Amino acid sequence: MGGPGDPPEGTPEGAPAGGEDEYRSVVFDESFVRAARLQEFSARERIADHSPAVRRRPPLRRGLSRQALVLVLLIAVAFGTAIYMGVRHPYRAPVPQSAEPLRMTVIPLAPQTPVPGSTDPERLYDASPAAKFRIGSEGITLPASRRTAHFSDSQVVAALTTAREYLIESALDPSVLTGGATRPVRILLDPRQLDQFDRSFRHPAADGRHAPTGWLVRFDATRVRLADQRIRVQGTLRTAEPDANTLEVVADHTFVYALRPAGAGARSKTSLFTVRRELHFRFDRDDLRMHQAQLAVSSVQAGPLTCSDDAVGRLRPLLAGQTARAGGPAGTDPYATGSATALCGTLATSAQPKV
Repeated sequence: MGGPGDPPEGTPEGAPAGGEDEYRSVVFDESFVRAARLQEFSARERIADHSPAVRRRPPLRRGLSRQALVLVLLIAVAFGTAIYMGVRHPYRAPVPQSAEPLRMTVIPLAPQTPVPGSTDPERLYDASPAAKFRIGSEGITLPASRRTAHFSDSQVVAALTTAREYLIESALDPSVLTGGATRPVRILLDPRQLDQFDRSFRHPAADGRHAPTGWLVRFDATRVRLADQRIRVQGTLRTAEPDANTLEVVADHTFVYALRPAGAGARSKTSLFTVRRELHFRFDRDDLRMHQAQLAVSSVQAGPLTCSDDAVGRLRPLLAGQTARAGGPAGTDPYATGSATALCGTLATSAQPKV
């Protein structure tokens, strides 16, 4: 009998024995046949004479894909833009500098005659040089603003507006004048001057650096009060550019207050008190952006006052009918360092109301 692999009718004649072993290497099993990929030619391929027998697959691309190339390009453009903006920034970098301390002078003006008074504040105003002054903030007018070499029109306006607001808060606000408030003025100052400002009110000193009356107008509320809150004001504002990074505003204003004794009735006599303030404000670009100012110089002349009274912490005006006490200002020691010269002036008769 033949084996299980033999043909039913035996090995063909002439065929070598062991044929199965001879062709075993070229016989495909069932799994290979099933996995084989069959491709049928299309009609166009069968018609064409030189069509390739097998459709060729597109060659594999080497290197970066298109998406990766676009991503790399975008990153490079963003990085280049950041470098360009850092080198060619449209705004000037602020020059780091420390704010100079405020230099201040407060000069009391002593009257030569008794202080005039009247029960009618309007009568006093009409009889004084302040008759044509404007009332309150209307007397602090902004000049026509023009750009400077290094500051735009809007920056000049911002400086003038901040200086004007400082004048209003420091010389017209009743809470500051007689209430002892300081915050309305403090928030308008450059933060680098706040230590000097706070020390001036904690420890007032006649050293030309730490007098509260150099920062603002402040009356002794235990002695006087406002008889009329319609304070008369007249003055000017002007701008200058000391250097490419600093804008300066000079404010020169005269304020006239109607005062009466604290606790007195409405029919008590009223007197006028005059304060002339010349303030120099300085602004860098940070100050303009933050709506703050550096107060560089404060020059104050106020009267009627007594030269011997302390005008550093609070102003103690002479009221209707009062006269200046004899004696000049406090003595000045030329050997003492760190102190300012004590000054006092005489209030001209022409500055008093004619009643």
